[in-house]
Amino acid sequence: MPRSARVIALANQKGGVAKTTTTLNLGVALKDMGARVLAVDLDPQSNLSMSQGIDVEGLEVGMYHVLTGQATVADIVHAREIDVAPAGIELAGAEIALAQMIGRERALERALRPVSELYDYILLDTPPSLGMLTINAMVAADGVIVPVQCEYLSLRGLAQLRTTLTQVRENLNPDVDIVGILPTMYDGRTIHGREAVDMLVENFGDRVYRTRIGKTIRFAEAPVEGKSVIRYDPSGQAARWYRQLAREVAASPIGVALPGASRVAAA
Repeated sequence: MPRSARVIALANQKGGVAKTTTTLNLGVALKDMGARVLAVDLDPQSNLSMSQGIDVEGLEVGMYHVLTGQATVADIVHAREIDVAPAGIELAGAEIALAQMIGRERALERALRPVSELYDYILLDTPPSLGMLTINAMVAADGVIVPVQCEYLSLRGLAQLRTTLTQVRENLNPDVDIVGILPTMYDGRTIHGREAVDMLVENFGDRVYRTRIGKTIRFAEAPVEGKSVIRYDPSGQAARWYRQLAREVAASPIGVALPGASRVAAA
């Protein structure tokens, strides 16, 4: 029987918390477990697209055209390490264009329906804001993963995201919720880093992933080569972190039973 993809939004209105890094590397790790994965770039900065070597300046059609009804997702997909629905700078005008559309909050949800059965996971990389693009992602999503930098000010921003998510649940998508909190830029050698994780666990309990994404220069080097860190440095610590995260996601209620899961879990 055909099955619809699990749609997961990666969201945090704070920039620089590893949303794009997580979207790409989680997607590649899930693919290595046997999943069919599509990553959707919803950020006008186009970092996800560029991280897979896509020439965003020469892009003729992208997510802006999909959201405004000028193209379909299938029209724009680029096959890279995983399938990518890219974005160009014109996506910055999507907020204005969507404001004039009826059902504007559901533009992405409608666009994803025709390709839903082609994938096991659709990962949505959102911009660092809680505007219309992020709301579209929350409406389309089955769940939200929140990458959170392990510092006090980043934790405070979670309250605003939860408020927006509550409003989306009450008015647009009653089933969406935070399915995982991912500590990023974690340094377990510092008291501050450990305390930040403790605060996350205190507030979110078992929704905080056991995986901790630390710091390494590999995260900066890999996009220059147009690669995920898993392909750039497959035996490195950063690759191991994201493989561990993929196993957690696959084993969670938002996960999909995959043929390669047991093989990768044993690796």
